[in-house]
Amino acid sequence: MYMSIIILASMLFWGALIYELSKSSKKQNNRKIVSLISLGSLSTLVITISLFQKLPF
Repeated sequence: MYMSIIILASMLFWGALIYELSKSSKKQNNRKIVSLISLGSLSTLVITISLFQKLPF
């Protein structure tokens, strides 16, 4: 259940980042872009680690 929430949040972070980057360069908020990249990367890392832990070796 918690993985679904993390996956959904990650998708929202990346979607918000794409929306922010699609704005003109004068309207872009650099702090927001850095925050969204950081949150998106962290959530993607958590998802990746969780999926690798579930692989049978």
